[in-house]
Amino acid sequence: MSMRWNIALLQMDIAIGEPDRNFAKLEELLEQAVQHEEKPDVIVFPEMWNTGYALERIDELADPMGERTTELLSSFSRKYGVNLVGGSIAEKRSDGVYNTIYAYNREGERVADYSKIHLFRLMDEEKFLQSGDRVGALQLDGVQAGMMICYDIRFPELARKLALGGAQILFVPAEWPNPRLHHWRTLLQARAIENQMFVVSCNRVGVSGTTEFFGHSMVIDPWGEVLAEGDGTEQVIRAAIDLSTVPEVRSRIPIFEDRRPALY
Repeated sequence: MSMRWNIALLQMDIAIGEPDRNFAKLEELLEQAVQHEEKPDVIVFPEMWNTGYALERIDELADPMGERTTELLSSFSRKYGVNLVGGSIAEKRSDGVYNTIYAYNREGERVADYSKIHLFRLMDEEKFLQSGDRVGALQLDGVQAGMMICYDIRFPELARKLALGGAQILFVPAEWPNPRLHHWRTLLQARAIENQMFVVSCNRVGVSGTTEFFGHSMVIDPWGEVLAEGDGTEQVIRAAIDLSTVPEVRSRIPIFEDRRPALY
């Protein structure tokens, strides 16, 4: 069965600590993404796009119960009939702030959410954010998929768990900075190859304080081939994928049948 999706990645600059500016920028890029002859089936955003890493003020800046984000994503997905993997936002709940993805289907319904489970100590996430406690599985258009956020891709066990649960595509919103471009590209390609699935990653660009973000958002196929890759500028990156590739690749090299989980 041919299952073609057009993917659009919103590789945006994020104004640290300025949700109003970031919401306006995101809306601008969303409109740009849908005004195209190849209308996207899925649009993906970067990590913490509403606030950036303004962690010292995150308690006041975070979206209370994600209400503002919900209103925008629900109405946009319904209006244009498009699936959204809404990057992640700083989401304020009663017990603290979480780094959370909201995913919406074409009817404007939230079909899944995922809060980052591996908090990145190099950016002090664990001092200001709460970690999630479940994996990010979801279904879009009947396709099983998975969600991970940035630092999560350094944990191959998580990607493998999602693949064993049936995920054919992995969505990865990120704020992955210089100088670790080599790690970014290598880890994403490895996750695609070892799990024989598509990997769709959306990174930010721009500078926050002394940290520079390089973009290079990527769409990678189950062989590890890069189908599309951004540069270091703000842009909408597009790729067409055929999900029927996944079972084909998995039948050619049967790694899931050849696993020895009793030993490891």
